Amino acid sequence: MAEILWKPSAERIAGANLTRFIEFVNREHGTSFSGYPELYHWSISDLTAFHGAVWEFFEILHSKSFDQVVANPDQMPGAKWYPGARLNFAENLLRFRDEQPAIVFRSENGSQRELSYAELYGQVASVAAALKGMGVTVGDRVVGFMPNIPETVVAMLATASLGATWSSCSPDFGFRGVMDRFGQVRPKVLFTADGYFYGGKTFDSLARAAEVKAEIDSIEGVVVVPFIQEAPDLGSLPGAVLFSDLIQGEAPMMTFAQLPPDHPLYILYSSGTTGVPKCMVHGAGNVLLQHLKELGLQSDLKREDKIFYFTTCGWMMWNWLVSSLALGATLMLFDGSPFHPGPEVLWQYAAEKGITIFGTSARYLAAIENEGLRPGRQFDLSSLKAILSTGSPLSIESFHYVYRDIKKDLCLSSISGGSDLVGCFAGGNPIGPVYAGQLQVRNLGMAVEAWDAAGRPVKGEKGELVCVKPWPSMPAGFWNDPDGAKYHDAYFAVYPNVWFHGDFCEVTPEGGVIMYGRSDATLNPGGVRIGTAEIYRQVEGMDEIADSLVIGQDWDNDVRVVLFIKLNPGMEFDDELVKRIKTLIRTNCTPRHVPAKVIPIADIPYTISGKKVELAVRNVIHGLPVKNRDALGNPEALDLYAGLEQLKS
Repeated sequence: MAEILWKPSAERIAGANLTRFIEFVNREHGTSFSGYPELYHWSISDLTAFHGAVWEFFEILHSKSFDQVVANPDQMPGAKWYPGARLNFAENLLRFRDEQPAIVFRSENGSQRELSYAELYGQVASVAAALKGMGVTVGDRVVGFMPNIPETVVAMLATASLGATWSSCSPDFGFRGVMDRFGQVRPKVLFTADGYFYGGKTFDSLARAAEVKAEIDSIEGVVVVPFIQEAPDLGSLPGAVLFSDLIQGEAPMMTFAQLPPDHPLYILYSSGTTGVPKCMVHGAGNVLLQHLKELGLQSDLKREDKIFYFTTCGWMMWNWLVSSLALGATLMLFDGSPFHPGPEVLWQYAAEKGITIFGTSARYLAAIENEGLRPGRQFDLSSLKAILSTGSPLSIESFHYVYRDIKKDLCLSSISGGSDLVGCFAGGNPIGPVYAGQLQVRNLGMAVEAWDAAGRPVKGEKGELVCVKPWPSMPAGFWNDPDGAKYHDAYFAVYPNVWFHGDFCEVTPEGGVIMYGRSDATLNPGGVRIGTAEIYRQVEGMDEIADSLVIGQDWDNDVRVVLFIKLNPGMEFDDELVKRIKTLIRTNCTPRHVPAKVIPIADIPYTISGKKVELAVRNVIHGLPVKNRDALGNPEALDLYAGLEQLKS
């Protein structure tokens, strides 16, 4: 039996949005559901009733209702959600216009500020009017080369209010990384900060923005946000205007463009570590409905909540977080290093501001445990009711760390999805238990299954993560893919009419999900498929090991498992450590999981959004090119893997 780490109290269950939703469904549909399992089964067996209930429950603002909830519900791709409806994403996120804080922001340098919902509405109205004056209209692209600051949210909402399409990446991307993204979508207007702070250092953004402007001839306007300086020099960007100048004076009245639910709102990008990033187009109304379900029901977000996610504007979690405004909650933004000046900075922020939902990555939780941080003992976290974790599978050790050293009474929701759906396949259940090592549930409306090699659904064992029915936030398509061929090949080439995600997962007897990592990074020693996360779960709990990376090396007409380990300071690599690593893996996994080689390494490469890049390392050790190093947060780490003597025998 899986270990239960937390159960919600009767009071918490009674007050949950999910409980209210169950009562709403029972009242409106004549059902008698009493808990999550029954509701989930209904949500995937009757797509029309469930997704119609989500629209009604969250009172979507619209100028025209839908003709039907979903057309072509048996087609993937091809299903069309809420056809006939007309709405605006920004209008739904700006439905509150009072004095409650909409955004609270803190920079790593200690500066902070706040915007009320009324102030947010006013700034969005002013920036929208300015964009309109620059010629931005329905279907144009507006992009942000921006830190995670309030102005980025304002610029996105202003763009969406006009029916234009927003796309962003964080300012730590290199020139090539920016061009591989913005160069494909050909924006009309570029928003950029003058720079950003990270790790106690100040970085300029204007030189790179000027390069981008010179390279992309579609850019007609540039807006600069003074962030590191009060009066930045705009000499490198002739014709650029300051954001602060756009919001001077009285805000005009807003008119929100009323558009179909699948009208392009966002363009998101794949990580691009093995080639030019895919440009995934997401529809405005479809994203709104998906996010309201995930935030309001799966995360129990309410108006009085203060929600934080440590993210950059180049990761889909930023887009996800911002949708919290539609529920009237307060966005808690932070920009900078989560370890400057020390590893406690985010928890100090959480304690001082009373954050109720704290979102982060599995890598961050492992890192602060490795640092010896015990936030629950150092700070008053009495307001905290939930921790969300994503980016990579959360280890059982990290589950125990959260409940031991952060807080005993909270809902730890490991969530998993991706930029492909700008949402989650599996995640939280605020009215159900948390089991060690498991994502609590498959999310409502997400017909997720684990399939074996023969394409049959299995439970209690590892399989390919597939989704067998459509959902609203499937991409509307890929940019520059007129016949849909790239889109089809990305998700539907393996199983016709079934979404193939490229992850290994297990659906557990408890109804939860265990994630095992990317199946395209699968190890195949002796033809046996092994997920890399199975090995990470073992070694990254060892005191000696700070981080690790596993790849399969082609060897002697087979594949051998190679484990790279980054040691903690003061730890030594020797034969005894290698023996203990191999014994631990053999005992808790199988002999097939035991690495043929264990090699110490100074650093592990990650994408800018915090994901290990196993495939890029595999390319390096096989002498193959890595096509997009600019997608990495620490590209210099790749050089450590080239020509290693230990891999030659």
